[in-house]
Amino acid sequence: MSLRMRQVHLDFHTSELISGIGSDFDAEQFAETLATARVDSMTIFARCHHGMLYYPSQRFPERVHPHLQGDLLRAQLEACRRANVKAPIYITVQWDHYSVLNHPEWVAIDEMGNPLVTGRHGQSLFQAGFYRFLCVGTGYRDFLMESVRDLVAHAGQVDGFFFDIVKPIPCACYQCRQGMLAAGLDPSQAADRQRWGAHTNAAFKADMSALVRALVPDATIFYNAGHVGPYDRQWADAYTHWEIETLPSGGWGYLHFPIAVRYARTLGMPVLGMTGKFHTSWGDFHSFKNQAALEFEIFRMLAHGTACSVGDQLHPNGAIDPDVYDLIGHVYREVEAREAWCMPATAMVDIAVLSLESLHEAPSADAIPAATFGVVRMLEELAMQFDIIDEYADIAAYKLLILPDEAHISAAFAERIAAYVAQGGAVIASHRSGVHVLPGLGVEYQGDIAMSPDFIMPTADMGGTLPRTEHAMYLRGSHVVVRPGTTVLAWTRTPYFERSWRHFISHRHTPSNGEVGSAAVTQAGRYIYFAHPIFAQYQDTAPRWVKVLLHDAIRRLLPQPLLSHDGPSTVTTSVMRQSNRTVVHLLHYIPERRGRQFDVIEDVIPLYDVAISLRADRAYARAVAQPSGVALAIQEQDGCLVVTVPVINGHQMIVFEDA
Repeated sequence: MSLRMRQVHLDFHTSELISGIGSDFDAEQFAETLATARVDSMTIFARCHHGMLYYPSQRFPERVHPHLQGDLLRAQLEACRRANVKAPIYITVQWDHYSVLNHPEWVAIDEMGNPLVTGRHGQSLFQAGFYRFLCVGTGYRDFLMESVRDLVAHAGQVDGFFFDIVKPIPCACYQCRQGMLAAGLDPSQAADRQRWGAHTNAAFKADMSALVRALVPDATIFYNAGHVGPYDRQWADAYTHWEIETLPSGGWGYLHFPIAVRYARTLGMPVLGMTGKFHTSWGDFHSFKNQAALEFEIFRMLAHGTACSVGDQLHPNGAIDPDVYDLIGHVYREVEAREAWCMPATAMVDIAVLSLESLHEAPSADAIPAATFGVVRMLEELAMQFDIIDEYADIAAYKLLILPDEAHISAAFAERIAAYVAQGGAVIASHRSGVHVLPGLGVEYQGDIAMSPDFIMPTADMGGTLPRTEHAMYLRGSHVVVRPGTTVLAWTRTPYFERSWRHFISHRHTPSNGEVGSAAVTQAGRYIYFAHPIFAQYQDTAPRWVKVLLHDAIRRLLPQPLLSHDGPSTVTTSVMRQSNRTVVHLLHYIPERRGRQFDVIEDVIPLYDVAISLRADRAYARAVAQPSGVALAIQEQDGCLVVTVPVINGHQMIVFEDA
């Protein structure tokens, strides 16, 4: 299955108090606007978070928006078909304000008997919003099934379904308590409530997908929880593809997408990235994302081999905003010019990073550990090519495996890692990762270091470009004893004492007393170990010396990475493979914290004469800058092909065509 490349996700969460719903919808203008903006797929709405329907349902007339003018759903469907635009249909699931008010027996409750509300929106009954969860383990599930039957009967041809807000929740309603007891679970235990929530969520998705496939065999199906991670692998059969909701200004930030996509693309299904046209997040009416920001967010999707989607929200009157689609169209015309070199494509990588997200806990972008953000940030700044994997992945395909800070490794996976290293693989581990199950690391874990912060002393082997003096390691590391045969690449230096109310010096931490402490970085064959949580540290305060240390460790185990460049660390890269060519993507956009709430991108800052070096794993005939078609001179150097890119003006593709 392939996805359309240039999509729009059209929200329409519209209060029942507003009149004239869809009164200004103009099908001809709607279709023409989409065509001009080069949109080829639009997710349109059937039922919204207010619980309102936007078509004249005979089965559920009480849910039809009281001020709906005509059949807005069918009008959009027909306009999309005339414009050759696919039109999957949006259906809300666990947020439905009408159902909350009219069916309290369907409302999910917490262990205190209060309605379950998503964490970011508080608990007050009087807080604006539709954020109280409904439980799919109640009669609400039967309603959802019947509502899809009703929708398909009304709409006729359906391209797909986008089911929104579908996540495991630890519901303690009567039906869930009875179900847990019957299954031998204890409803009073939070872990059992979460386990049961996962069960009811999975059962709902399985049953709903079976129904959709019976009604519309070729429909696309996606269940949105705001994140895609290792937890989702077990439910993949219910999906046809992955959609990564990731509005950087809406709470996800600019690091969420690379984390999610580098994992999702390893699961063997098509992937779509989704940002928004909003300055902030969903429902930000009459706002516009900076053009440079939208370019980066969309071109970055192309660089990782995904289809693209931009979120919008239609005005209650149904009139499409031409200025919004001028913005989207500017970027989508550029996408159209590039997509031949972007899809289909698979990522070429050297490195696997073990995900720190649990395989057993509900997926959430808010719960991604700091070390994951840190490792992604550092590897992207170092131009390393990498995937994020879980324990089910085939690690033999990678040259290097990174286990960041707090990776929990099963005995079975530890055996696979040992076999992988024996076959020539390599491992970088930090802090507590693997210390109890990977004897190959060559260290014995003794617990936390006694005093923190301590300091690392660079050497010729580790941190050789840094000053040969102490460098602060702000987060508490591990005390390890080195086993015979293990080389210490760098040692710590200890402070006089750990700062406390009883003994302190100056404003922050205590300086080094010059005494050698424990091993900071070690190497045992193809294993390198860092005693400190270097990845969480980089996410916290981004000390450059930590990145230098990681770079040196990688180069010891991977002397010739797939790609390198001489540009600044603000250049982000990917290397993608098509059937007869390799495509190097170079992006240069710089997010800035100009307001207090989130980063923005306003300007494109061109870079000139950037040299890139691609490892020559195969024979190439020529290198071409696309989509301009300008051929570039290639120099061969130490097993790599070196090309000087005249300019990176936001996004540049260098296509290496096979010989």
